[in-house]
Amino acid sequence: MTKINFVDHSGETRTVDVENGATVMEAAIRNAVPGIEAECGGACACATCHVYIDEAWSDKVGKPTPMEEDMLDFGYDVRPNSRLSCQIKVSDELDGLVVSTPERQA
Repeated sequence: MTKINFVDHSGETRTVDVENGATVMEAAIRNAVPGIEAECGGACACATCHVYIDEAWSDKVGKPTPMEEDMLDFGYDVRPNSRLSCQIKVSDELDGLVVSTPERQA
């Protein structure tokens, strides 16, 4: 299992175990992580699973696709390290990943 660390806007961290192949959004929903709404269920059709990738992990997570970038335009407080958690597939390489949720979703 891969461990993902979710940090909410107040600084509280919740670490969850995630099966490889799931998305970061699915892990958040299954573990009732606050701050991830995922209204579209992971179809990359909204921006309610918006997260910030810790800078140390940006290269491993990679850049958003053009479709994801278009959806991020609808996000709240989008930053250069913003991603949609539904578009990040969990793998062994992401063990220990740190993502933060914005103060609110769009």
